[in-house]
Amino acid sequence: MNMPSRPLFWSVRRELWENRSIYLAPLIVAAIVLFATMMSNIGLPRRMRNLPTLEPAKQHAAIVRPFSLAPAPIMLTAFLVGFFYSLDALYGERRDRSILFWKSLPVSDRSTVLSKVSIPLVVLPLIAFILSVIVQLILLFEGTFILSASGVGAGRLWAEFSFFANLLIMIYSLTIHVVWFLPIHGWLLLISAWARRATLLWAVLPLLAVAAVEKIVLNSTAFLHMLRYRFVGALAEGFTFNPATPHAVDFEHLSQLTPIRFLTSAGLWVGLIFAALSIAAAVRLRRNREPI
Repeated sequence: MNMPSRPLFWSVRRELWENRSIYLAPLIVAAIVLFATMMSNIGLPRRMRNLPTLEPAKQHAAIVRPFSLAPAPIMLTAFLVGFFYSLDALYGERRDRSILFWKSLPVSDRSTVLSKVSIPLVVLPLIAFILSVIVQLILLFEGTFILSASGVGAGRLWAEFSFFANLLIMIYSLTIHVVWFLPIHGWLLLISAWARRATLLWAVLPLLAVAAVEKIVLNSTAFLHMLRYRFVGALAEGFTFNPATPHAVDFEHLSQLTPIRFLTSAGLWVGLIFAALSIAAAVRLRRNREPI
């Protein structure tokens, strides 16, 4: 009996084989975060004994923040790797001439491009999530051991830090950012399929040129504000900030999640339409592209 070839699955496997930074970069950052926070946790008993001298809000932050913020560098690394991966995904195979080999296989251009889209859309967020959970668990158990061994007790730590609520917030935050950043990946893939050299310059300079012309001709910065909104809008649309700390980006309560506002924001749907058009154009360009 013939087994299905599963071209999309094997195309994704190919990307993992050829781009080890997809998993190595988040893994290295996770190791650094784990080591640094474990060293910081050595002083956890002292911080717990000094809690009565702090305000209630600062007491909670002193206990929870080292654990709740540990995943942030891992996730940031995953998103940065995703951006640079998208910029090189279709350009790289033309530069090293491997496009000739891959086009000789029974894999459509659409499957190839979709497999590359799946890396920042699915694979990297999944890697970041798994590493973040592992790091948090290790830190929590280390903190529990240190507090118990010092005679302070770990009850306050587990009472203040809600692991499962934090897990849901982590899943939600990763999901909305992945969807929100999809137009950026679409644009980078389009440039990667089109440019013959200097993909980073081609990705950035046209945007800066539009912003410069708008400023000179119309004395307006609306385009720059739109670009900024594309990078930070997921937080603005997906979360409610604490009025007492409007500039803090640590979210600890499920009540801060605003999925309805996020799903009904115009920026989300305009971005998804742009992403679909960019990816479709990238598929068409790859069909007609030759090695550089």
